[in-house]
Amino acid sequence: MQKGYFITGTDTDVGKTWATIALMRYFKQKGYSVVGMKPVAAGCSFSADGDDNHSLLHNEDALLIQANASVAVSYELINPYAYCLPVSPHIAGVKNPVNLAKVVECFDELKQLADIVLVEGAGGWYAPINHYEDISDLAKKLALPIILVVGIKLGCINHAKLSYQAIEQSGLVCAGWIAVCVDGDMLFIDENIETIKAALPLPLLGVLPHLAEADFDYLAGRIAFA
Repeated sequence: MQKGYFITGTDTDVGKTWATIALMRYFKQKGYSVVGMKPVAAGCSFSADGDDNHSLLHNEDALLIQANASVAVSYELINPYAYCLPVSPHIAGVKNPVNLAKVVECFDELKQLADIVLVEGAGGWYAPINHYEDISDLAKKLALPIILVVGIKLGCINHAKLSYQAIEQSGLVCAGWIAVCVDGDMLFIDENIETIKAALPLPLLGVLPHLAEADFDYLAGRIAFA
């Protein structure tokens, strides 16, 4: 049976991509084939693509997801909506707004290629992706279990509680949460994580420590599904 998860976060820049790559490597280590997807990405740059050397917009996080897939996957399937400006997608994509039907088509192709598909959202749960839909609407269309990435920084307890409440109200299943220590100077990191752990009726799937540079095999070793 095909499996997958939708990776959302308590905010932008909370470590969703690091968590996604760690999960991809974790599942590959368990013997599964894995592909990933970042349907919407803002803050992209032009780079050459393919033998024809066309210049296309690419997102660094989406490229990481592409590089960590078990099989070769075209960039356009992984990131169908790539926007140049590093602003909210509903603003960056005003001339080419996100169409959820297109995202679903890409997802349906990807899920034929591997045992597990991991889909990384953009920003937080209610981040707008066009002028009338947001990340929560995308998650509902894909109907995957949710993994909540909590950036451990000042305010994270409130953000975690609010995000979980919103996910629960959507009717989707939340499979667990991952703590990502994005602020290496934060005081009482362990105490904050324990407070969130006590507040959320969800399994803690891993704690990713603050690192100066990514070591995804090490981070994969910090992931554990019951």
